[in-house]
Amino acid sequence: MRLPLLALLARGPAHGYELKQDLEQLLGSAYPQPNVGQIYVTLGRLEKQGLIEGEDVEQASRPNKKVYHLTDTGRQALRAWFEEPEDEPRVRDDFFMKLALAPQTGLAEQIALINKQRRQYLNTMRDLSKLAAAEDRDNRIAHLLIEGAMLHLQADLDWLERCQEELEELE
Repeated sequence: MRLPLLALLARGPAHGYELKQDLEQLLGSAYPQPNVGQIYVTLGRLEKQGLIEGEDVEQASRPNKKVYHLTDTGRQALRAWFEEPEDEPRVRDDFFMKLALAPQTGLAEQIALINKQRRQYLNTMRDLSKLAAAEDRDNRIAHLLIEGAMLHLQADLDWLERCQEELEELE
């Protein structure tokens, strides 16, 4: 959440609720909606780290609001984030740990785990398809997010098939 908030502040000053709305509008309904409280906590941390500065702005009929802007240090951190490629293969996967450890515990069967996980992925894919159909056609970012999630799910389904084939050969 930190770096996406910095990226939004690179456009110009904003307060927490504006940032929440901007994220929701940009990413659409498929992306988990950020909690406004989480955004304000993150903004407080970013301010303590010197990446942003906040300024209280008086409002006539409402309480003051705090508007944040990016500092030079924040802009440097943001540039570094954009420069760094993501290198997180899904080696630390909870499902795989369950699959690997199931035979040692005697509490679950591997093929049953695979089938349950397959059903979960298929349900998620169906939900994403519904979201894609309901999403505003002009929001290309949201559609790309949904498409990427569905492609990852398809790869996960293919991998589950491969796991099942390997495990059935061992029996």
